[in-house]
Amino acid sequence: MKIVHICISLLLFFASCKPNDKKISTTPGTIAADSSNQKTGPTLFFPVTNYIKGQIYEIKHGYVTPLKIVLVHNHRDTSWIKMENLDTELTDFLSPEIDSANLISVFSETKFLDQTLDAITFTYDPIKLLPDSFLLKHWDVYIDPNSGQVKQVYLLKKLEGNRTQQLTWLSGKSCNIKIITDDANGNSSVEKEISIKWDL
Repeated sequence: MKIVHICISLLLFFASCKPNDKKISTTPGTIAADSSNQKTGPTLFFPVTNYIKGQIYEIKHGYVTPLKIVLVHNHRDTSWIKMENLDTELTDFLSPEIDSANLISVFSETKFLDQTLDAITFTYDPIKLLPDSFLLKHWDVYIDPNSGQVKQVYLLKKLEGNRTQQLTWLSGKSCNIKIITDDANGNSSVEKEISIKWDL
């Protein structure tokens, strides 16, 4: 995990070396008016996939069997996950590979201090139209401003039809996968939700 901490430190160092571009937040309750909200050019993206692989390694060697909770139309099902099946259960978090080499040409990075979450937020959005076959549309990395450790990772994928997939990883604790469906009237509903917990 030392490599991950070094990557985070380098990322924060390079980001702080860029000139600040102060902007007033247009999203209420998330960023203070005097916070830095800066779009950056080509840089080193935080290696999300490698980070999650490191978290999975820790789960496998943590001697705690993860608990899986599936909620479908108010029907709840709970089960324990065998360690040999853990990679399969978490495969949606690992694809596509999120690193600088793969995505720096099609995504931009914005960083700001989110005072509501007490986190430095790195947010990533496409800079050009993505093909329909490319499911990943957006992701965020939340870093503790004091410790420099990752607090949370959020991924957004577009699925077939009017469906989206929201993936949230809470470092050292749990992860959550939601499949959300939008109907013809623009109303959203959770089709399926899967929670996996290992900090019990």
